[in-house]
Amino acid sequence: MLGRMPSRLAELAGLFLKLGTIGFGGPAVHIATMEEETVERRGWLSRQQFLDLVGATNLIPGPNSTEMAMHVGYLRAGAVGLVVAGACFILPAVAITTAFAWAYVRYGELPHVAPLLFGIKPAVMAIILSAGWKLGRKALTDRRTITIAIAVAAAPLAVRQFASDLLISEFTALLIGAAAGTLWIYLAKRRSDKGSGTMVAGAIAVALPGSTRWLGTGWLLGAGGSAAAVGSIGLWQLGLFFLKVGAVLYGSGYVLIAYLEGGVVDGWLTRQELLDSIAIGQFTPGPILSTATFVGYVVMHREGGETMALAGAAVASAAIFLPSFFFVAILNPIIPKLRKARITSAFLDAVNAASIGLMAAVTLKLAFDVLLRSPEITQTDAAMELQWRSLLIAIVATMVYFRYKPNPAWLVLGGALAGWGLALV
Repeated sequence: MLGRMPSRLAELAGLFLKLGTIGFGGPAVHIATMEEETVERRGWLSRQQFLDLVGATNLIPGPNSTEMAMHVGYLRAGAVGLVVAGACFILPAVAITTAFAWAYVRYGELPHVAPLLFGIKPAVMAIILSAGWKLGRKALTDRRTITIAIAVAAAPLAVRQFASDLLISEFTALLIGAAAGTLWIYLAKRRSDKGSGTMVAGAIAVALPGSTRWLGTGWLLGAGGSAAAVGSIGLWQLGLFFLKVGAVLYGSGYVLIAYLEGGVVDGWLTRQELLDSIAIGQFTPGPILSTATFVGYVVMHREGGETMALAGAAVASAAIFLPSFFFVAILNPIIPKLRKARITSAFLDAVNAASIGLMAAVTLKLAFDVLLRSPEITQTDAAMELQWRSLLIAIVATMVYFRYKPNPAWLVLGGALAGWGLALV
């Protein structure tokens, strides 16, 4: 094992540097690409192992896809592999975002990359669809798991449609689906299970993430509410704010927008700068939380020029991702034990089904945003033309990916070139 460790670390570094460089499209795309690379191509994990990691990752704070990279690294090469995989997945996004932040501060605007993004977004839909199909076939094996997945996917949409005064997030839907699903699956299997764990253990496993989320959010908003106070800003203040964000941020990097809106606008950033930082996070590859890199650079540039800006980017990046390394190191060793006990096995089955439902909901939302766009835009002839071009790229990419199964990097590159070419027509 020790003799193979350097080669395994090199494999992890190469894979996750590549995925961090081509990982356009957000967490769903990242996880889909990781499944293709680690399960299909390399056989490092079984599909059941991968599903268990996806389910477990949804229950701890931090960016899901980044933590999936860390989980894979841990299984492949222990604690050192966790650090190597996580760092290599994060570093390309941090470096690219820092370069964009430098250009933003120097020239006062974002580089124009819209044609490339126009082609990349529909192309990555093929990757998401493929992963969802393969993982769904493994996770949704009976009517119970199928029902859990459908309920979790539909709950946020149904609440917004019929009870607009209520608010149910994707994470809340996953938490409720996992809790109810665990009880349902456990009771259905209880006759054949003699002497398994107690329901109390399962209840604690289900309730703990939600409690942590609400307590952590209160801590962030309470202790960090004055983060954007006008005045001189130190690196320690910047680091503390993003450390707290990384420690309580659940589900998706998109939630970061809410924290930034409440924590840094009007003190550290203007609203336009916030919007620009979000845009940077959207069209750079890798984790969306690299938005913190942009914020750190821009904020600290005002305090001390280029040197402080680079320090700010580094501190903000390290602080927001650091909690994830600890959470994964604690969680990963106990995941196989969760699978062995009947109650926790039911819990994992329910969480996996709920995660597939969540993935389906995200895929539908992405498809709507990418292929249909918003109703107010689609009324113009020019916008309709763009929709047809986007749909064409999505259809061709899906056919190519399901038929030939190329490396996802080539699909991303092909989508970018297609978007650029169609923009010139």
